[in-house]
Amino acid sequence: MAETGDARPAVRRSGELRSVNDLLEQVRARPGVWVRRGSLQHLDSMLAGYRTALEVHGVDEELDVMSGAGGPFAEWLWGHLGMAFPSELGWAVEIERAAGTAGRDAMELFFEFLDEFRAERGKSAEGLTVG
Repeated sequence: MAETGDARPAVRRSGELRSVNDLLEQVRARPGVWVRRGSLQHLDSMLAGYRTALEVHGVDEELDVMSGAGGPFAEWLWGHLGMAFPSELGWAVEIERAAGTAGRDAMELFFEFLDEFRAERGKSAEGLTVG
């Protein structure tokens, strides 16, 4: 399918995706298609399933955004949110809390944070791995 005039990536079927970054760019463009109720906790569950599938099938893919409270993205987020200690509730819950406090959409805030995280590490969507 061709790109649309609104600069969103073309719709791709899950079998056409080659990395978790491809998946996240599809979620960014059409969160309602991929994530139930736009919930970051549901996105977090998807990423946990993605990681499990990698392990089951013996695929080696570096994952910077892990499900739950671990991984480089979560570690970056705790400092970014001014948290003295890591949250055991995970990045999804903490971003949803921050979005609620700010009156923002949680999915949009997640992608703003993800873009900032990538920029600080000098990585693009193609060069950063998530899961």
